Amino acid sequence: MEHKFEGKWITRPEFSGIAPVNVFHRMADDTGNKENVTPPNSHMLFRIKFTAEGTKPVKMFVTADDYYKLYINGKFVTEGPAPAFPFHYYYNELDISEFVKDGENTVAFHCYYQGLNNRHWVSNDDRSGLIFDIVEGEKVLAKSDESVKCKIHSGYKEIGVTGYRLYFLQNYDCRSAEVGFEKPEFNDSEWEQAAFCLHDDRVLVPQPTPQLSIYDVEPVKLEKFDGGYRVDFGRNYIGYVTAKAKGKDGETVLVRIGHELNEDGSVRYELRASATYQEEWVLSGKEDAYSQYDYVSFRYAEFICEEGTEIYDIKARLRHYPYKEKAVCKYDDPDLQRIWRLAADSLHYGVQDIIQDCIEREKGQYLGDGLYTSTAYAILTGDYAIFEKLIADTLRTHRIHRGLMICAPCSLMQESSDYVLLVPEFILTHAYLTKNTEFANTWYDTIADSVRYFTESFAGEDGLLRDVDQQCFVDWPKPARDGYDFEIKGCGVSPGLHNVVNAYYIGAIKSLNKLAELLGREKFMDEAPIVKSFMDMFYDKEQGFFIDAEGSKHVSVPGNILSLRYDFCPDEETQERIIDMVMKKEAHKTAFYTSFSVLSSFTRLGREEEKLAYIKNEGRWLRMLREGATTTFEAWGLDLKWNTSLFHLMYSFVLLYLTDWGQDEYVKEISK
Repeated sequence: MEHKFEGKWITRPEFSGIAPVNVFHRMADDTGNKENVTPPNSHMLFRIKFTAEGTKPVKMFVTADDYYKLYINGKFVTEGPAPAFPFHYYYNELDISEFVKDGENTVAFHCYYQGLNNRHWVSNDDRSGLIFDIVEGEKVLAKSDESVKCKIHSGYKEIGVTGYRLYFLQNYDCRSAEVGFEKPEFNDSEWEQAAFCLHDDRVLVPQPTPQLSIYDVEPVKLEKFDGGYRVDFGRNYIGYVTAKAKGKDGETVLVRIGHELNEDGSVRYELRASATYQEEWVLSGKEDAYSQYDYVSFRYAEFICEEGTEIYDIKARLRHYPYKEKAVCKYDDPDLQRIWRLAADSLHYGVQDIIQDCIEREKGQYLGDGLYTSTAYAILTGDYAIFEKLIADTLRTHRIHRGLMICAPCSLMQESSDYVLLVPEFILTHAYLTKNTEFANTWYDTIADSVRYFTESFAGEDGLLRDVDQQCFVDWPKPARDGYDFEIKGCGVSPGLHNVVNAYYIGAIKSLNKLAELLGREKFMDEAPIVKSFMDMFYDKEQGFFIDAEGSKHVSVPGNILSLRYDFCPDEETQERIIDMVMKKEAHKTAFYTSFSVLSSFTRLGREEEKLAYIKNEGRWLRMLREGATTTFEAWGLDLKWNTSLFHLMYSFVLLYLTDWGQDEYVKEISK
């Protein structure tokens, strides 16, 4: 049941009358970042005391915009919510009984309004604040109203923005008056009273996924060197680096975080993935604790300090989606076991309250990557909530544009035709895996209308899509497209007729027809005439392959493998030629999305030998391991992309092909 809040949205008094702005639009209509009225990088603190009478359980219903960290009686409890659109904004239901004592209790929140237009949060929209109820039985013990005290945390100051306008680098000053705000004995007598948000328009719904697991781990190696301290946590993680220090009043310690070491042993904090992780920690002269608010990915941390300054109790505070591994690798082969563990660990430590893309520069829930990785996560753990949330978050962008946004929920608008056309296949996947059609029935009409948008907007008399005004990734980066001979614009119309978007279009129609049959609905569309048009346009009988585009003679793996994935290859001879071509290509010429289609095709065709040979190719997952990966890279190797993330979930999908989940029967069934 949804909770009906007695509390109201509250914020700082100077922010209360600010009206929200609309940040949603077609990608081509982007006018850049909106001008904030609410100051970006606003760290807002809230405190309230309440009395508990011994009745259990005690629950809290809470959310904040953009984010909150919750403390009760000085102890950290949790944080949230998952990123969400204001028209479907998530709140958390928490059992806080273990933190509550009989008598007086102190609740403190550290809320954050980032104010950037990026792929992670729905921010830059002048919506800030907090709402909560604390309930004991049926009695509301405390709620968000004007009795709550509030203050801006003056200890955080921006020293730059890193990633793709993702993350404010901070100067954290331990001399600020707000240090220790979470403790019951903290004196907040000079704080202001909170004010109601006068223009609240958020629609609150329960978050469909659980709270994150948050816990500390020790470093595996600690080194003191001339000028500071360095730690190695042994593998890539996501979370926060914490530490304590004793040094001079006013001393600035540089905190550097990264995934690699430089040749001289220092931490490479200027990351490959177009991000920099160097922040500042100003000491007070007493025992100080480092407080990093926004999360990052890292393996190493380095503290550059003055001689005589002590840095100690250094830990990694991990955060990830609750994880319980259920599936196992079905192969005894040591290389396949190593690849399995690499993929599984990437999902274990990488999945957050969203399925993320590049964690260092974007933290975006990208649809295409996410469909593959959330399916792998569901198979690995048996948990489908994050898979369902990814699809639902995306399909809610239908109210922004019928053709959907492919990174959601966030403020930065981005569109891609091939990602959207994958969705029917994965809703069908969900129905197959769960043996339940409720989710598919809920979202069928929305995705059917989005595919219909492509038909109505771009289909010619032959049924094929032309002049599509959304990007089609084909594969990424461009050098990994195997020379695909069609110029695709990142935004706006890509004039002409090309292969891949139409192959995905056929796959979407076939999947929608199977969904319609499964749900007892009318057939979505007859795909046979479109398949015939595709064959007439793209199949080159002389070469015995599919060509990339109208007027081209070029043959590529992306332009051919989808005919195997969606089972419209003209004959067995062509099929064998395509398989032979795939196996002979160098790994770096066919990357992310192509590799999933290859493995799906080999599985459907029962080509076990080719499937395993493809996976064990020295240029793919084994190359990552050879180059020191503890989590999957964004490209097959460190230097194959100009901005390679070393913690990227995409390639974790390989475990789908290393375990038993009925995929042989499944891929045959959905490709019919």
